Amino acid sequence: MADTPQPEADENWWRGAVIYQVYPRSFADSNGDGTGDLAGVRSRLPYLAELGVNALWFNPWYPSPMADGGYDVADYRDIDPVFGTLAEAEKLVSEALALGIRTIIDIVPNHVSAAHPWFREALAAGPGSAARERFWFRPGRGEDGELPPNNWPSQFGGPAWTRTTDPDGTPGDWFLNLFDSEQPDLNWNHPDVRAEHEDVLRFWFDRGAGGVRIDSAALVTKDPALPDLSEDPAAPHPYVDRDDLHEIYRGWRRIADSYDHRRILVGEVWMPDAERFARYLRPDEMHTAFNFDFLACPWEPARLRTSIDTTLAAHEPVGAPATWVLCNHDVTRTVTRYGRTDTGFDFATKAFGTPTDLELGTRRARAAALLTLALPGSVYLYQGEELGLPEVEDIPTDKLQDPMYLRSGGADPGRDGCRVPLPWAGDTAPFGFGPAGGAEPWLPQPADWAGRTAEIQSADPASMLSLYRAALRLRAAEPGLGDGPMTWLDSAPGVLAFRRTDRFVCVVNLDETPADLPPHTELLLTSGPLADDGRIPADTAVWLRV
Repeated sequence: MADTPQPEADENWWRGAVIYQVYPRSFADSNGDGTGDLAGVRSRLPYLAELGVNALWFNPWYPSPMADGGYDVADYRDIDPVFGTLAEAEKLVSEALALGIRTIIDIVPNHVSAAHPWFREALAAGPGSAARERFWFRPGRGEDGELPPNNWPSQFGGPAWTRTTDPDGTPGDWFLNLFDSEQPDLNWNHPDVRAEHEDVLRFWFDRGAGGVRIDSAALVTKDPALPDLSEDPAAPHPYVDRDDLHEIYRGWRRIADSYDHRRILVGEVWMPDAERFARYLRPDEMHTAFNFDFLACPWEPARLRTSIDTTLAAHEPVGAPATWVLCNHDVTRTVTRYGRTDTGFDFATKAFGTPTDLELGTRRARAAALLTLALPGSVYLYQGEELGLPEVEDIPTDKLQDPMYLRSGGADPGRDGCRVPLPWAGDTAPFGFGPAGGAEPWLPQPADWAGRTAEIQSADPASMLSLYRAALRLRAAEPGLGDGPMTWLDSAPGVLAFRRTDRFVCVVNLDETPADLPPHTELLLTSGPLADDGRIPADTAVWLRV
């Protein structure tokens, strides 16, 4: 079995890693077609190494019609031509490893693209065929089958069913799609579906991938009876967090563990029940899972402390490290969210025209960066967070592409605002995202991003980029940061203070009243200037040697 060498012998790297999320379409465009690509990422590997990250997580880079930003996968064993080639992906993995940076790829097990060969075969084969058994095809309800087979909703709005048209032009069966109509759900009771995904895991692990991130990991299996959703909250859910999921992920873990150098499984698990969440992290299942409770938590001291305590308590019984993330490709960027009256995040409340104080949001985002990087476990950093990029909320509506916007009839702003291509250098768009004279970026960049480029911030010791670089250097050098214990310290109301080692303390002041610095021997790093009297101002974090 092929087993690409990993950068160092530490098999527990994942327990305290800083993992940088790359949204390939928006990272760097090497050929001037307006879309980011793998050659662009390769050209920026020195930047990522200087930033100090341990791994890269790539959103889907597979061939796809891009009905949902690549999460509609047509072929799991190749690269979409807009991003490059399979050979280029292999080079990227290898070159990143040479810099000590591992690669985590996205696996999307719940559904495939309507352009996937299996689904095309299923449509062509017709009702009752064996090819359709890999999906969820069902006749409709109503006198002429005109109603969906059940009342399940799509995550993107409307029913979770799409009706087919038979070869003679008459309406046919319906197929299940919990997301977009171009994303038919797979039937995980079918042996072909299980075998295919296990083979895909081996395909990428053999090419050096250090792990996989599992999209919508708690939605994959369905009750075969496809019952209506019940209004009784105590009733078993027909497709969320079903017990039969765990057998699937145990099989994946056995594959990951069969490699000499550790490969990891990272779950996207939205789960309010901490005990059930922890089941996915048992020693024979996933290594880690995303922490959405912390991501959505408001900038409030009591709520943040509760989220941290709940997270650590959920992970402790199974011995898994916690993960911390402030933003990703689906949620409002941190500096924007923290500059609002409601600093939490909820898809249901996202709306156009929400007032924002970006100066306040940036100050809080800087403090939040030091908070998350000091907590026990691993940290995910979404591209552009290190530049303090805000959500872009004035994209012309004719440029918006997200199905959340399109399927809502324009009521939901969608997720394009956090996916705008990165500004690297220069005074005008595309700000070094692509070569001069190339096509316009696939989403327009704001003109005022000229002051937020990586080039400008690299030369400014007070910039967000400089703060992240300094914090990551200290985190890597400080024994006991990353994975390990933490202890809360007595502090004033509105202040979070905790010790990570005998010599390291983090203090975050979320109160309007300046806070006293605890006794210390060295001020290692601050998210912003201290007050004239040496105290910690509002919305400021400090790292101390004690």
